[in-house]
Amino acid sequence: MILLTLFIVFVALVFDFLNGMNDAANSIATVVSTRVLPARLAVLWAAFFNFVAAFGFGVAVAKTIGKDIVDPSLVTEQLILGGLIGSIIWTYVCTHYGLPISVSHALMGGFAGAGVASAGFGALISTGIIKIGIFIVLSPIIGMIFSFIFMVAVTWIVKDSPLRKVDKVFRVGQLISSAAYSLGHGSNDAQKTMGIIAALLFASQAELPAWLYDKSEGFYVPMWVILAAHTAISLGTLLGGWKVVRTMGVKITSLKPIHGFCAEFGASLVLGGTALFGIAVSTTHTITGAIMGVGATKRLSAVRWGVAKRIVAAWILTIPGSALLAAVSYWILNLFFVR
Repeated sequence: MILLTLFIVFVALVFDFLNGMNDAANSIATVVSTRVLPARLAVLWAAFFNFVAAFGFGVAVAKTIGKDIVDPSLVTEQLILGGLIGSIIWTYVCTHYGLPISVSHALMGGFAGAGVASAGFGALISTGIIKIGIFIVLSPIIGMIFSFIFMVAVTWIVKDSPLRKVDKVFRVGQLISSAAYSLGHGSNDAQKTMGIIAALLFASQAELPAWLYDKSEGFYVPMWVILAAHTAISLGTLLGGWKVVRTMGVKITSLKPIHGFCAEFGASLVLGGTALFGIAVSTTHTITGAIMGVGATKRLSAVRWGVAKRIVAAWILTIPGSALLAAVSYWILNLFFVR
């Protein structure tokens, strides 16, 4: 049984790796599209700060995921595995076709879908589901508003400066804003996988050694889980989902360093704040909204709304799509599990 638990932990880390691949676009799309950094150096930069985030933002989001979506008393190994399989399939397909979905919502949808397949809708915790639903709507809007305000303010500040000097200053500034965004990305998204792993360890029927998980301490996130999750997401960012990078950095709107700085800075404030308060938001939703916000300061037509609509459609479908795949996966797995 311990081997089964460890296998599911491995599958969770594979999902975290895919999260990094899809969400590499979030961290580097603006810095690549503005040519501040070449793509390969940009992913190294982002991956480093994804990992560093392990040491400064706590585990509040992980606890939200592990305890506030599906009733912990109903969680089983096959429920976690079914949820992960559904999430991985959805994430892989969308990454393959260049759709910057919310990998976070794929994970949460998969977890919820497997929970419903296991014990009906009563398995879901309404307060957690409602909070997630609210921020599906709010995170891109807040990201858009923040970046729009920053862009207007910065444009006013530099309005009398030579364009070449402005570009030079914000090329340096974008290195800082990209690092800040990658910290926020790592802190929020890696914690979601931590929450799933912690829920698995807490629910495991295996007699786990204390160094792996000490159940006498109740629900918590061990340090080895924190480090493993941040390592996996960092490696995924290193390899990157290049089709998604192109969609995020080129197809939504045309960006210059000043735009990239404002988009990343606005989005990083949203991600850092929500991570500290245990609110699981979508990094993809947040940065996409931020990019639209800076594009809209030029003129509304500067945003390619057709591409934006396709992205939003993928967002809307992510939770039900991953939930359905997870439910089917759970039912299939349940044929082979004997408890």
